[in-house]
Formats: sequence, C-alpha cells, structure tokens
Amino acid sequence: MSSYVEQDILSCCSTIIMRGTDILDYKTFGYMDKDSGAPLTEDAIYRMYSNTKIVTSVALMMLLEEGKFALDDELSRYMPEFADPKVLRPDAKSADDVEAASQPILIKHILSHSAGLSYGFIEPESIVDQAYAGKLNVLGDFSVDLEEFCSRAASLPLAYQPGTSWRYSVATDVCARLIEVLSGQRFDEFLKSRIFNPLGMSDTDFWVPPEKADRFITMYAPTDLLDPMKPGMVKVDDPVSGSYNSPRKLLSGGGGLVSTMGDYMTFIRAIVNNGSWQGVQLLQPQTLKLMRTNQLAPGVGVSFPMWDMPGTTFGLGFALHETLQPGEPAGAKNEYHWGGMAGTHSWMAPEAGITGMCSTQRMPGFWHPFSHEFKSLAYQIAG
Repeated sequence: MSSYVEQDILSCCSTIIMRGTDILDYKTFGYMDKDSGAPLTEDAIYRMYSNTKIVTSVALMMLLEEGKFALDDELSRYMPEFADPKVLRPDAKSADDVEAASQPILIKHILSHSAGLSYGFIEPESIVDQAYAGKLNVLGDFSVDLEEFCSRAASLPLAYQPGTSWRYSVATDVCARLIEVLSGQRFDEFLKSRIFNPLGMSDTDFWVPPEKADRFITMYAPTDLLDPMKPGMVKVDDPVSGSYNSPRKLLSGGGGLVSTMGDYMTFIRAIVNNGSWQGVQLLQPQTLKLMRTNQLAPGVGVSFPMWDMPGTTFGLGFALHETLQPGEPAGAKNEYHWGGMAGTHSWMAPEAGITGMCSTQRMPGFWHPFSHEFKSLAYQIAG
C-alpha cells in the first residue's frame, strides 16, 4: 500500500485485517496532510461517506427487532409523503413523463436500494438525476433536515417500478428519517444512545469539533478524474475550516459520519461476532443473517455506470458477493460489504473467516485499484 503514497496516488492509507475478531495486521501509511508531512496516526478521523449506510441499516434493523415495523410494510404507513409515487415511463423524455406506481414502496426496498429512488450525481445526464439535481444536492447542501430532505425526495419521480431493479440512491437517508419517526429521537441521538456510546465509539459523529481537528485528515482529489492510477492530487477539504468543522442540519444516513479506524473496527467486530461486542448486543444473529440475504428481484444485480461489480446482489444494507469471478479465492464467496466515496472500504468474508478494512481520503476513492490490491494481499496474509 505504501507504493500508492510514494507515487502520489494516495495521500494516506490505513489497513486492518482480522480473523474473527482478532487483529492479524494493522498498518498506517502516508500523511495526515501532505503539506505538513505529519504522518498518518492510528486515531486519525476519516470522512466515512457511504460506510455510514451500514450503520444506518443496522440501526433500522434494531427497530425491526423491537417490532416497530415489518419489512413488507408500506413506507407510506410511517412516512405519508411517499404515498402514491409516480414512476418515469420507460420512454420518458422529461421528468413529467410519469405513470402511477404498480405497487407501493416497501421498507425492504429502501434497505436494498430497490425502491426506484436515485441520487442525482451517479448518472448526471439521466432524466431522473437531472430532476434530483434541481431539488437535492446530496454532495454539497446540508442546510435541510432529514424531514425536509425526504419531503423533497418523495416529490421526485422514481426511476423504475418499486422492487423491480437496483439503483444507488438516497434510500438510506430515507431509512435515517424512518428511524426518527419510529423512535421519536433525532437520528444522531439514536445512534449515540443505541450504538456509539454503548460500544465506546467516542470519535464517531456527524462533525469534527475544534479539539479534534488536529486528528482530522486532509482530503484530496486526483488531478485526473478519469485515470485512477495517474499521480497528482489537490486539496478539496480542509481539516480545520472545511465542510465538517461545524454541525450540519442534514444528518445524512447515507453518507454523513466521520469516524476512526478504531471506532469503525469496533462496530464491524460486533457485526462479525453475531451482533455482539464486549457485552453490547446490537442485533440477533438471525437478523444479521437476514441482512445478508438477497432482496433483489430475480436476475437483478448491483450495477454502476463507472464501477464493475459482477456477481453482486444486495441484502438489507449490505452488498453480497454471491458469484465468484475468475481469479478470486474460494473464501471470497458470500462476502458482504460496502464502502465510501472517499475510499473507506470494509468487507467481511464468512467463508474465509476474515475481515478487511482499508481507508484513505481521496475523492473519488471508492472501488479504487488500491482497495482491490489490498483485498488480494489480505487473503494472502490470512492464508
């Protein structure tokens, strides 16, 4: 991994390999900030982006265990703004070319990105993402709360009939608002009281206070967005005066958290240890097994225009690697995983009994070659 830093492809990288819940290898490479040359520390704080989605999904499933809802419940039962959704016609020429949904959005749909919602930036030329761009700026506008965010999302057309396809989306932000509705707590308060405080995740939050700014990593972007292996980076978010240095109104369940490798490893340890860590039971084993069960329609898989994920379906918050690809080790079958846009990745391999985490702060850095090379090395190290 150090070669990516030496070539100026990454500014930093931290890696963890576990067998069960035991650490086999923990390394840090590179810098907190390239200009200062301060070395990356083990307690450094990362922008987790979509790693937040796993936390949100676990939180919502905790409420499922309490009987607050059922997976087949209509979302509109709890969030009426999602009643009677409209769907873009297959031959739509504009966002007004819609038809009535043939079935309602179910809660299992928002947990599996199969509701028909979108994001607004994955396919910027598409009709649905252009409609989103006019109402939701998920990458830059944090001035609305989850209630208003979901109200705006509910007014937009669906990309397809609920439950019939897969599209990466704001669905996990909708999950976060559903947690607020079901629990009567603000989303951040629920996470702190039910997950972060019980597990001792003291550095995980939706912002970085001044007293922790010296542990917050500078984020960079490549000078060439089209070539992930071309050297050269520019600073895009400052650790002292950047976008995370004051509280945000939008508590994004899809991408709002900051955390450390140690904090997130504690959370992942609970996941791989049948939902429990150090006396704290987040979920029952059967609930986690359900989360690792494909929820997509037959023949539907995870698909991005810019990233290739063959053989991958989606459960309730996790991507599921169901079909091995040429050259992959046998232990990679049934991996469940997800990661964040700035290059924070975590994957759990129950067949091999190992877990991997690798993180950097490069935007974009998701599904970057460094993460694939790390996984290959991890399987070699773990034997």
